[in-house]
Amino acid sequence: MPHTLDSFRRRLCILGAGMLVGTTMPGTVLAQATEPPDSFVYGERDDVMAFALEVAQRQNLDPGWVRRTLAQARYLPSVARLIMPPPAGTAKNWAAYRARFVEPRRLRAGLEFRKAHAKWLAQAEEMYGVPPEIVVGIVGVETLYGRHMGSFRVLDALATLGFDFPSGRSDRSAFFRAELEQFLLLCHSEGHDPLELRGSYAGAMGMPQFMPSSWNRYAVDFDGDGRVDLHRSPADVIGSVAHYLAEHGWQRGEPTHFEVAAPVDTADRAYLLQPDIVPSFTAEEFATRGASLSEEGRGYGGLLALVELQNGDAAPSYAAGTGNFYAITRYNWSSYYAMAVIDLGRAVEALHGSRAVSTAR
Repeated sequence: MPHTLDSFRRRLCILGAGMLVGTTMPGTVLAQATEPPDSFVYGERDDVMAFALEVAQRQNLDPGWVRRTLAQARYLPSVARLIMPPPAGTAKNWAAYRARFVEPRRLRAGLEFRKAHAKWLAQAEEMYGVPPEIVVGIVGVETLYGRHMGSFRVLDALATLGFDFPSGRSDRSAFFRAELEQFLLLCHSEGHDPLELRGSYAGAMGMPQFMPSSWNRYAVDFDGDGRVDLHRSPADVIGSVAHYLAEHGWQRGEPTHFEVAAPVDTADRAYLLQPDIVPSFTAEEFATRGASLSEEGRGYGGLLALVELQNGDAAPSYAAGTGNFYAITRYNWSSYYAMAVIDLGRAVEALHGSRAVSTAR
């Protein structure tokens, strides 16, 4: 996703490829060919029309245009189903999750993307400090380099979740109404037809799967053609992803994580895991609690987080996440997601480097 579902995603966990734990990531679940008969057009429902008036007043938009647009939104039962958490007891499995991203098809597509847009990736690194492999990893995990950007009408998805958020989980309708407002503002300012734009079941759009508020705040016209296009301009996609990460704390030249052996003592391990993925401990504090860092990690001067990646019935995997690891999780609040981005990006970068050496020879 970024603010692709920032405040919403934090409450989810990881399940499978392109999936947030508990749900699929924007861009990887496509719309059903037809909707069940209980879908309906919102029309002039009172709460929808009241919202239209509020949005028009707040954003200085034509009230008639806002009303007409929202009246054409449809309630989609499939969206209401997809936003629900997974069945209780669903086990997380990092090895399986990783295998669905670091795989031949995505690696081939990633290498093609890396080679074709090397200039823009280099410029993004120069401007924002975010290396190519991280941008390549994010775009690959989100939409397989634009191959799966979602086929739900964004208007319908956001209206469904904004006005009829399903019961059975924490109510996020206010979040999605705010995104719907930002979507209308985006369409007005950029000249998009709100009835045409498509995206994920949660309303995320384009190759990087930006939510409307993130598009409005962080998307950049990186190719300088006078418009921001996150669907068809790889340059704008690359610049926008790098800008998003930079705005969320990415530090130029810093690593994302270090190898670590978790403490054997369960109390020490629980203490280090308590802050979750928020860097909170020095290398010395790790050592005091029995965590054995790599040599590079022991010399790191910043704060670290003990990251646990569960492997089903097998032993968990661990890493010591830095502030840059945490910055990636601002895109999607999940250590599994961040590590998949890192591993995919590194694998593509290794292929790119080996091809460059082969060509030079």
